[in-house]
Amino acid sequence: VQLQASGGGLGQAGGSLRLSCAASGGIFSINGMGWYRQAPGKQRELVADISLIGTQNKNYVESVKGRFTISADNVKHEVYLQISSLKPEDTGVYFCHGDFEVWDGSTWRVQDYWGQGTLVTVSS
Repeated sequence: VQLQASGGGLGQAGGSLRLSCAASGGIFSINGMGWYRQAPGKQRELVADISLIGTQNKNYVESVKGRFTISADNVKHEVYLQISSLKPEDTGVYFCHGDFEVWDGSTWRVQDYWGQGTLVTVSS
């Protein structure tokens, strides 16, 4: 399974960006996906996640509540992060992450995967 993130770039404070992450390859189902952010000189942190089992429960770190919206299309195997009211402190590399059940030819196994990261830079 591969995760391909896209949509990063340069944004202005107060503006918006939309990140996408697509899962592909193999036979799998997705239990949940999330977006992590690694700001310059800081550790990677989870900013939003969404459950894809049953009700799509969503969680956000306090600093992004009201500005970030995570959503998913389970048919397309894609997850999105809408970032509104951009702030300079939103600058960082954004990684998507997923918890999967993958068919290996004989059994289902649980496996998590990371996307390659997409850079978001917010100017003031």
